[in-house]
Amino acid sequence: MNSIIWLIGGTSDSATISQILTAASIPFIVTVTTPDARALYPSIALVIVGCMNELKMQAFCQQHQIAAVIDASHPYAVEVSTGAIATATKLALPYLRYERISCHSRKNDLITELDSFNTLLAGDYLTRQRTLLTIGCKALPLFQSWQNRATLFARVLPKISSLKTALDAGFTSDRLIAIRPPVSMATETALWQQWKISLVITKASGKAGGEDIKRRVATTLKIPLIVIARPPVVYPQQTASLSELLSFCRNVLNR
Repeated sequence: MNSIIWLIGGTSDSATISQILTAASIPFIVTVTTPDARALYPSIALVIVGCMNELKMQAFCQQHQIAAVIDASHPYAVEVSTGAIATATKLALPYLRYERISCHSRKNDLITELDSFNTLLAGDYLTRQRTLLTIGCKALPLFQSWQNRATLFARVLPKISSLKTALDAGFTSDRLIAIRPPVSMATETALWQQWKISLVITKASGKAGGEDIKRRVATTLKIPLIVIARPPVVYPQQTASLSELLSFCRNVLNR
């Protein structure tokens, strides 16, 4: 009988989940896509690093006798989630999506929520703005054509690959800052003020991704903030409750 939980990780939420599963003596294995993400699980021996397509996911589940899937990947890792859902469906494995709670605030004229980067770039939001992009490095190439129409700044992870992506997208070194989150409200505020930012673009990454702090700083400094919504994914089962997640694991392993 299969008796291992597959935890799809790479986020701070998944690191918390791993601690909870360890404390509950629930056997699990973690997968992450990058070596840097491995550092989130210092006390766990079995963390597999690497990208997997659907076929590799199926082979992984069969090889490791996976009993159920907990998907705690980043909210914007759509390919990972859709592949895991397809794999769980094909192998008849219980699947649970754990996703951090979205940040909701009272109506605020300074904060605009858009459904996608395409909507943002098709509009006239960026023209002649001193814009700070806190969206990760993968989306930065989308803004390359705007380098001559706006003054763009970007915050990226302190990784050579992230910096290279930003430089290749036309960002100069004086408009880049490499820092690993979480970023405090004081640091966030100081950075916006130092660069004389007039517009900030972020993703709906929830509290764990610092979205709540950006909303507060935007309100305090009266600087417009545009939040790009999470990509729509139809999850078979989803929760934001760690207790529900723990019950899910126990039910799967005890049936």
